[in-house]
Amino acid sequence: MRSIPILAAAALAVSVCSAIVAQTRTVALTIDDLPFVPADDTRPISPLDGKAASAANRKLLRALARHKVPVTGFVIQKSVENLGPASGPAILRMWTQQGFDLGNHTYSHPDFNDLTVEQFEDQIARGEATLVPTMAAAGRKAEFFRFPFNHTGDTAEKHNLVAGFLAQRGYRLAPCTIENSDWMFDAVYGRMLARGDRASAARLRADYLAFTASQIDYFSKLNAQVWGYEPPQIMLIHDNRLNAETIEDMLSLFEKRGFRWVTLSQAELDPAYGLPETVVTRYGPMWGYRWARERGVKVDGSLEPDPPKWIGDYGKRTPAPPPHSRSKF
Repeated sequence: MRSIPILAAAALAVSVCSAIVAQTRTVALTIDDLPFVPADDTRPISPLDGKAASAANRKLLRALARHKVPVTGFVIQKSVENLGPASGPAILRMWTQQGFDLGNHTYSHPDFNDLTVEQFEDQIARGEATLVPTMAAAGRKAEFFRFPFNHTGDTAEKHNLVAGFLAQRGYRLAPCTIENSDWMFDAVYGRMLARGDRASAARLRADYLAFTASQIDYFSKLNAQVWGYEPPQIMLIHDNRLNAETIEDMLSLFEKRGFRWVTLSQAELDPAYGLPETVVTRYGPMWGYRWARERGVKVDGSLEPDPPKWIGDYGKRTPAPPPHSRSKF
């Protein structure tokens, strides 16, 4: 007769523990390529994009504030300059005035694979031109650096020399554990809107969110496989129109899975991010793949979902292969 209450208590304990585990899932959101990525990805950003850039950033910032998401945005200095002396810096101030942090994403977003160490160090230093004073005016310091394409060095010498240079300038590396090929979707999205193809644009938005959901689930499992638990995730997206128009639904994808939003600094307190970043590769895989290699854990990158084929087939020009290559080394 006493077994029923005991079983009920045990079931309750399991339920409570499961709820606690679900609530402890955390994720930091990072947004690359501030102040904006234009819809026409065949040309650089220009003052003509000022209105679209301001509108997209306002949408992003409103949603982030509503969901209480602490974000770090990564700045391309040349894009700030190309957008114009009024619009570019003003957008960065919009971010800092709302309490968001900014990080360095180089001067012109080059591929480190194609540069010497000295050239890339110049890119890092020149990338501070607007970033550093904007953060200083907000009473903060730019702490994080993210490599374009996540290309951290294709030789051991380049990797180690630039890592030392970043440390000397007071930067911490900004890893990322989840990506969703948003740059590819956005490029196609811009062509759809330019053609007035609203039906395809609506289909793309739905498929983009579905693909993002599959990426969240895939990388969560991958990282848990590597570590035996799920470390804090770091999501990578870009400052573009597609994300501005889908950000509410994207944030909800994480929240419905029990994730709690944290800062990039808080995420990096986890021991997983204390593992030295030593992987030398010309590709830009997510950190789960890097961790797997460093820890000697065998993972199957072929299981990672692919974006819907029709997205790449749309229009006359097919987007290039994604720069964040999977398990390639």
